[in-house]
Amino acid sequence: MSASPAQQADQAEQPAKPKKKNPISRIPFGVQVLLGLALGVLLGWLARQYDIASLSTTLDTIGKTFVGLLKLAVAPLVFFAILVSITNLRQVNNAARLASRTLLWFMITSLIAVAIGLVIGLVTNPGAGTGLTKADGKKPEDAGSWIDFLTGIIPTDIITPFQDLEVLQIVFMAVVAGVAALALGEKAKPILTLSTSVLELLQKALWWVILLAPLGTVGLIGKAVSQYGWDLLGPYATFTADIYIGCALVLFGVYPLLLATVAKVSPLQFFKGAWPAIQLAFVSRSSVGTMPVTQRVTERLGVPKEYASFAVPFGATTKMDGCAAIYPALAAIFIAQIFDVQLGIKEYLLIVFVSVIGSAATAGLTGATVMLTLTLSTLGLPLEGVGLLMAIDPILDMMRTATNVAGQAAVPVIVAAREKILDHDMFNSASASPVDDYEPAELQKSEKSEERVPVTA
Repeated sequence: MSASPAQQADQAEQPAKPKKKNPISRIPFGVQVLLGLALGVLLGWLARQYDIASLSTTLDTIGKTFVGLLKLAVAPLVFFAILVSITNLRQVNNAARLASRTLLWFMITSLIAVAIGLVIGLVTNPGAGTGLTKADGKKPEDAGSWIDFLTGIIPTDIITPFQDLEVLQIVFMAVVAGVAALALGEKAKPILTLSTSVLELLQKALWWVILLAPLGTVGLIGKAVSQYGWDLLGPYATFTADIYIGCALVLFGVYPLLLATVAKVSPLQFFKGAWPAIQLAFVSRSSVGTMPVTQRVTERLGVPKEYASFAVPFGATTKMDGCAAIYPALAAIFIAQIFDVQLGIKEYLLIVFVSVIGSAATAGLTGATVMLTLTLSTLGLPLEGVGLLMAIDPILDMMRTATNVAGQAAVPVIVAAREKILDHDMFNSASASPVDDYEPAELQKSEKSEERVPVTA
């Protein structure tokens, strides 16, 4: 029996019943990650304490799968993100000035970070009294040098960089393609429209991976505890503490100071808005993998979309205060003391130079081996020293990456504030929402953002 017109009208006026949420989705994402961290430590301890090989293998598989899924999207994500970001800059006034100011602040903050690393290393002598010897070191299979760094930027073909995940070469091709698209003008519009769609598709797929971060945390942390236990805390205690203290000084000292004095905005409000990206970076250990969240929180902090879409992708591949400034400075001092090599003023200045100029060598992926070998080869230190730090690297990389990502969000806020394009109302209303709220599809839903900067191809 069909309803009468009056009944149909009443039904149409009734609001739709909200869908019931999955109980797990009601738990804040940050809490999920912390629970994963605690569970990973517990399972890792059980696997090591009772020698449960199957549990250790399972944790290793879960962790590797999570990192593998993140890396799967890295190559196309970097290419299309940078290509689209360069073409979007044409819609921003003083684009060249914004780009140059961004790179300048990248260098300034890196200089401050490496100086902090050197001071901490000189004060604490992290390599003294460790009990480690030259025999404990092992030369890495792949070592970085300035020749390799400079010549390795330009690819010899199109396929290999994507196949071997050569991020610097992918960045080079994306920059060339972006500049060429700008030169072509309207003729390149179909390509830009396709690139934008592909980028949103990749971000959407990566979001599903990001939501697995709590599970990935169980595997990554659990494997580290089951394999190494607490044995590493003895000889590496000072070095580990130095890395965490140095990163904390930059993360909670330098950035807030610059935000308060240079950008003249609230540091607490910045952390409130940027925390989802910082937290995910700590877990995933990948600046590039965190890039979609970093860009989203940066936009929510009032940075214009077109500028954020340029600054964040470039920062995710070149802005590494944790991995490329603090870490190589402390690692060089640590290795020099183990191998009984004296460092002088010239060597310390070289460390500063390598950290400020060569930070792109880290490429935004997990770990910082390439940057470390580049620093050691420049200083003439034994590359076998890299082997001394490989075991402890996952523990260090969490804090390093969190610092990297915080800087990748802070610098665009600073530049936008100085150039008077920061939306202070959006900045002051930014909240630390769950990562679920940062879906790419919702980039178009913020009416305020659309009014501020129109979204175009």
